[in-house]
Amino acid sequence: MRNSFAPRGGFVLAKTPSYRQLALRRRLLVVVAVAGLALASGVIGSLTAQPERADSDRPYVGPSSYFPSE
Repeated sequence: MRNSFAPRGGFVLAKTPSYRQLALRRRLLVVVAVAGLALASGVIGSLTAQPERADSDRPYVGPSSYFPSE
């Protein structure tokens, strides 16, 4: 009788992933997508940020500056 643990040649059918494996794959995909989006927005934000000015005695007045005197 042939040993069931012996390596066999030939075509092996792939098992269909279980519901738990599919849920884990989806969860991992969502985590990677959120992390990638956070990284991309951080890079874009750092590239488009205004540089620090040497004359900091004048307050910055910009589109998000509600109180220019502070």
